[in-house]
Amino acid sequence: MTGAGYAMLEKELKQRMSEERPRIIQAIAEARAHGDLSENAEYHAAKEQQSLNEGRISELEDKLGRAEVIDVSKLSGDTVKFGATVTLIDEDTEEEKKYMIVGDVEADVKLGRISISSPIARALIGKAVGDSVEVTAPGGARAYEIIDVTFG
Repeated sequence: MTGAGYAMLEKELKQRMSEERPRIIQAIAEARAHGDLSENAEYHAAKEQQSLNEGRISELEDKLGRAEVIDVSKLSGDTVKFGATVTLIDEDTEEEKKYMIVGDVEADVKLGRISISSPIARALIGKAVGDSVEVTAPGGARAYEIIDVTFG
């Protein structure tokens, strides 16, 4: 993953541990004070929130522990690889698109960040400026021409 993706996960983990966890513990304590736990909806809802939060914390700790951070600014070359920002022209509509190829956890198409395991990224890997690629995606086959590859 990129350094930005790692920082994003670290921020979420810190927020869940320092803000969410104490808030949920407080909610459980307040619900316990209401008496009979067997029919206490607030207690059960807070315990469910706690379970979900702790599960996400474990998931984040695992991802961060196994992450391989790649400094995109140190990459170079003229072929598409992880961390590249690729400018494409749709050969049918002449529409220009720009995508950065990132790790699965940091992908967000709305921000122009596509996962390395997505169909379009797999089609682009190893190609260079001027190459045409055919992408078979859920919406059908599309053809693109690579007009620029940058890093950093």
